[in-house]
Amino acid sequence: MSLTLEQRCVHTIRTLSMDAVQKANSGHPGMPMGMADVAFVVWTEFLKHNPANPKWHDRDRFILSAGHGSMLLYSLLHLTGYDLSLDEIKNFRQWGSRTPGHPEVHITPGVETTTGPLGQGFANGVGMALAEAHLAARYNHTGHKLTDHFTYAIVSDGDLMEGVSQEAASLAGHLKLGKLIYFYDDNKITIDGSTDLAFTENVQQRFEAYGWHCITIDGHDRDAIREATRKAQAVPDKPSLILCRTHIGFGSPNKQDTASSHGSPLGNSEIALTKKGYGLDPEKSFHIDEDVLAFFRRELQKGAAAEAAWDTQLEACRKAHPEIVEEYLSRMEGRLPENWDDVRPEFPADPKGMATRKASGLVLDAITPKIPALVGGSADLSGSNLTKAQTAGIVQAGAYGGTYIHYGVREHAMGSMMNGMSLHGGVIPFGGTFLVFSDYCRPAIRLAGLSHIQAIYVFTHDSIGLGEDGPTHQPVEHLAALRAMMNVLVMRPADANETAYCWQAAVAHKTGPSLLALTRQNLPTLDRSKYASAAGTLRGAYVLNPEVEAPQAIVMASGSEVEIAMKAQELLQAEGIPTRVVSVPCFELFDQQDAAYREAVLPASVQVRAAVEAGIPMGWEPYTGSRDKVVGLTNYGASAPFETLYEEFGLTAEAVVAKIKAQL
Repeated sequence: MSLTLEQRCVHTIRTLSMDAVQKANSGHPGMPMGMADVAFVVWTEFLKHNPANPKWHDRDRFILSAGHGSMLLYSLLHLTGYDLSLDEIKNFRQWGSRTPGHPEVHITPGVETTTGPLGQGFANGVGMALAEAHLAARYNHTGHKLTDHFTYAIVSDGDLMEGVSQEAASLAGHLKLGKLIYFYDDNKITIDGSTDLAFTENVQQRFEAYGWHCITIDGHDRDAIREATRKAQAVPDKPSLILCRTHIGFGSPNKQDTASSHGSPLGNSEIALTKKGYGLDPEKSFHIDEDVLAFFRRELQKGAAAEAAWDTQLEACRKAHPEIVEEYLSRMEGRLPENWDDVRPEFPADPKGMATRKASGLVLDAITPKIPALVGGSADLSGSNLTKAQTAGIVQAGAYGGTYIHYGVREHAMGSMMNGMSLHGGVIPFGGTFLVFSDYCRPAIRLAGLSHIQAIYVFTHDSIGLGEDGPTHQPVEHLAALRAMMNVLVMRPADANETAYCWQAAVAHKTGPSLLALTRQNLPTLDRSKYASAAGTLRGAYVLNPEVEAPQAIVMASGSEVEIAMKAQELLQAEGIPTRVVSVPCFELFDQQDAAYREAVLPASVQVRAAVEAGIPMGWEPYTGSRDKVVGLTNYGASAPFETLYEEFGLTAEAVVAKIKAQL
């Protein structure tokens, strides 16, 4: 059988994927085999990218949301000339390789986002497309297109079944993100078997109802793929879903269209039969014909030319509008404006004080005009989260240049879209909701921590202090759960000035997500002429009353309970027990300090300790020594005025004093 060069290119994507999975004895060969035709067309004819510079600002973004099919992406990266050797392909899923089981950003050159949990990549792509639209609206008005690219993704049945993708698809349709093009691998197979077991809806009609442009094609007809992609690119006011009817495990005589090809190696004998059916030598593994490799490597020259053309536009814009180019590049390179933190507000002492959510809103009012990259929103709680700065214009369809996003009641999508915006570059994303709904954001928070990317969460109504709404809205266990995630800053400020410093820490923290847990109820603004500077917030924990030089006891707390700790200290001092009060707004920042500082704050010689927090006691043990030294909650809360709840649940200064005196 005589094979065209194009057909051999497509089959090479398939055989590399099959061979790598077989060598690892682990992986998912069926999807790469089924989507090779689509991937070939997109990567060699439509994708604007430069394999020699994977971080070129104006590249198209490509997401493999169906991350289990990672070998499809790794094959494409190697073939088109990214810094991913054939040895790495052969080392698939092994210790220390650059080809992990699911794509991970910052490990493999050319991988745009960490995918695997289905639906996350779908929503990441919506965030990337929104970032592209926002930056284009802000910087293309000069007549020079600094931002002009598409976001592509391959999505699976599993992606479309997950709830997060449905939230994101709805918002993408509302926002009319026309440069978002997804290819749906409609292969009718999931792990359990046929999609008829659980997924029989009309996907095209659903997405058309969301406001998407949809077209159904044969996913193995490359001319149909080309035509559909061109049509999608020509629709400026709708995201596109191209439904590609494919065969999982394409070409495998015994495993095509079966669930067994989804998540298991085909086996050596079946691979040999499949290669023979392709018209290839069944004895060769990891084989790439020279002319096939040369064809794929044309992407290097094409990419270099595309980037050079963009560089020319950039320089022309720089000559005409140097200030615009400087702002654009500073955003894309993640540089903060000089002295941006000079505008951080300082709040005067006030016994009545204010809620830390209100303080957060005032901080945003101050810093938003100073930091153009700060783009945020709320999941339909703008008036409660106080996340909309006075100067922030609203992002809407056709008017993307604002900096405030109404996400609607879509916490899942908000978190995942924030990750996409952060990964795209040029945006410092933040989003608001109640702390109890952090449960809906957890997958995105975890992936931000895993991926070392910036995202800022404003979680208000942070304890039983929200009062009458009751236990459904009172986040009793959430602080401990969020602190359990690695590379996540969980910050719970005690007053307005600590809140300002928490925002400073969050904006500066580029390598992971930051969470601000803020109160609904007013908290006293501490008199910093009497107590230590709130700048100690930046170190995670600090001594509030350093004048007590030889303490016999230490009382520590976060957030609203610092006030209780201070009252307990007064009672203990009155009984002749010198007591230190330590505000602990952020465990993670404190743990990062050197041993000398940690010892200075919590000297090992003072073992009489207590902590108080309106949450479960878990997590304080490294600082208190044991959980029974923590005044906390062991129930889900109740509906009543917050003052009553604190009294009834024993979150009082007297309870803290009792913990200390029991140890003495």
